[in-house]
Amino acid sequence: MRKKYILLLTLMGMVALLSGCMQIEQPITSESEGIWNTIFVYPLSWLIAFFADLFVEGYGLAIIIVTILIRLVLLPLNVKQLKSSRAMQEIQPELKELQKKYSSKDANSQQKLQQETMALFQKNGVNPLAGCLPIIVQMPILIAMYHAIMRTEAIQTHSFLWFELGAPDPYFILPLLTAFFTFLQSKLMMANNRGMSQNPQMQAQMTIMLWVMPIMIGVFAFIMPAALAVYWIVGNIFMIAQTLLINKPMMTANPANGGDKK
Repeated sequence: MRKKYILLLTLMGMVALLSGCMQIEQPITSESEGIWNTIFVYPLSWLIAFFADLFVEGYGLAIIIVTILIRLVLLPLNVKQLKSSRAMQEIQPELKELQKKYSSKDANSQQKLQQETMALFQKNGVNPLAGCLPIIVQMPILIAMYHAIMRTEAIQTHSFLWFELGAPDPYFILPLLTAFFTFLQSKLMMANNRGMSQNPQMQAQMTIMLWVMPIMIGVFAFIMPAALAVYWIVGNIFMIAQTLLINKPMMTANPANGGDKK
């Protein structure tokens, strides 16, 4: 979970860096050249405009719909992440036994520990990188969303509810909601990984990140376009619902988690 947060912080840093370095002032059109523009930015801009036309220039609603579509496309990766996280939780006793068995710090013991740990992962369908993959995939999408918003005049200048999509929320409501739903999702993920946080040091680190992450993202939302905050909020709400819906049947079917096997 700690690695996941570090990756997410890196993602936010990349958005801030690339947003100032990638010719954000150039409008995006079907004639824009380059792999980044043709594969990522223009398709998102076109998709938002397409749904906006269905709702009579409802660009705010269009961003919500596109966010949900993106989350649906990423759903298989997220389901795999949750299942891998649950499997990792279930094999914690076996991992601890291996760590006791190869507690020596010599190179031979550490090599055997690594080999048997990987064998245990393969046997139980655990992928240590499963938690990082959805975040890595989201990096270009988040940056492309920012570019689509700022380089499409119709989106950038459009008003939705109380804010302009291309400018920060003047009443700071969206940054607060961004921080709140980030905290809620982090809390849910922390509860999902409670079996992996028996180590006091790890638990302390997770608790610190539980509070630091929403603050960092909330501050980020203060300076970024309101449309990007909408994207983040809707995405978090989707993830919260997804985690609850997927985890409930998994926990019910697993007696080790206090559920009844049906």
